[in-house]
Amino acid sequence: MSMVRVLLADDHTLVRTGLRKILEAMPDIAVVGEAGNGLQLLELAEQHRPDLVLMDIAMPGLNGLDATERLLHSQPQIRVLILSMHQNEEYVRKALRHGAVAYLLKDAALMELEQAIEVVLRGETYLSPAVSGGVLSDYVQRLRRDEPAQAALTARQSEVLKLIAEGLSTKEIARALDLSVKTVDTHRSQLMRQLDIHEVTGLVRYAMRVGLISP
Repeated sequence: MSMVRVLLADDHTLVRTGLRKILEAMPDIAVVGEAGNGLQLLELAEQHRPDLVLMDIAMPGLNGLDATERLLHSQPQIRVLILSMHQNEEYVRKALRHGAVAYLLKDAALMELEQAIEVVLRGETYLSPAVSGGVLSDYVQRLRRDEPAQAALTARQSEVLKLIAEGLSTKEIARALDLSVKTVDTHRSQLMRQLDIHEVTGLVRYAMRVGLISP
């Protein structure tokens, strides 16, 4: 098994030091960098191309939620695990909407951290039992609403979605499909409305999930 490359993002040095020691004691885990804020995390992610990021929410400069969204816009294959002191369900929902695949409280036991990492590396979602409640149910229901929506996409919509997910600009998509820029914009708006996804990052993740593009 290849080593899992991990980045840590937390504005507390002692927290990062403790996490590093815990992670480096796990098999097949390599901590490739530490960031004290969201902007530094984005720089390190571009440099190291990690598989997994352990992300705090409350960080100076750029918080963990916004950093997650920006990170996944450029590297959608990365798995982001939020480590937070906030137990409020609204934080959990925001984390999921911004692209995180796991939410764990900082007072969780070591065994739970290991379990969460194992789950997300399998491509699944993990929520700490202390915060899940109705959040996981809401999230699953939204995913289920998304699935039939894909079947209802026209062939042209699927083409546009695929090219958006591959990172092409509106003008590039228009040239590739021999359409006007206005028509491509219309397709993009229809996709977002139909799939109830309102940012490009979400469209990328959706296209990956339904197999239009590979991670």
